[in-house]
Amino acid sequence: MPKQNVDQEICRAVARALKAERLKQGLSLNVLATKAGLSYQIISYIERDMRIPKLDTLARLTGALEIKLSDLLRRAERE
Repeated sequence: MPKQNVDQEICRAVARALKAERLKQGLSLNVLATKAGLSYQIISYIERDMRIPKLDTLARLTGALEIKLSDLLRRAERE
């Protein structure tokens, strides 16, 4: 599989893992956005695979979700 396809699939898996964790915790986009100090649109774009999150954005989201970034990446990798 070409590297670009692998990178895209990793980003999709991270987006799915973020959304799954948000829903598991029963958080709306607005609540997570407020906790993370981000706009809900950014989170929505990430979850819908319309935007690739920067590392600092992922760190803010995982901090707001009270999970480790490494755990999120492991979940995405398992997919």
